[in-house]
Amino acid sequence: MNMNEYQAAALRTASPKDKKDEVFHLVLGLCGESGEIAEKVKKIVRDHGSDFSKLNKDDLVKELGDVLWYVAVLADHFDIAFEDPRGTKFRIGNRVYLYRG
Repeated sequence: MNMNEYQAAALRTASPKDKKDEVFHLVLGLCGESGEIAEKVKKIVRDHGSDFSKLNKDDLVKELGDVLWYVAVLADHFDIAFEDPRGTKFRIGNRVYLYRG
């Protein structure tokens, strides 16, 4: 499955774009799911001296999947395909790099 196929699959479980306040729901959902990842990491730092081998990978995979779902649906809300070539750039400091994978 490529990223556009994933996005199409995610949209099958999403609310319609024209649903009242849907963009707010998506942004807050993305923040919430990202926060769940941060909370898991915080507990590893606090309780296990930053030993990330103690991180439950199944939990992390679930939360990353939730984040990915929100990103896919939010991108579609603004008519952005996951594999839009503009999304292949990334920035480190003041330099912009183009991913040519």
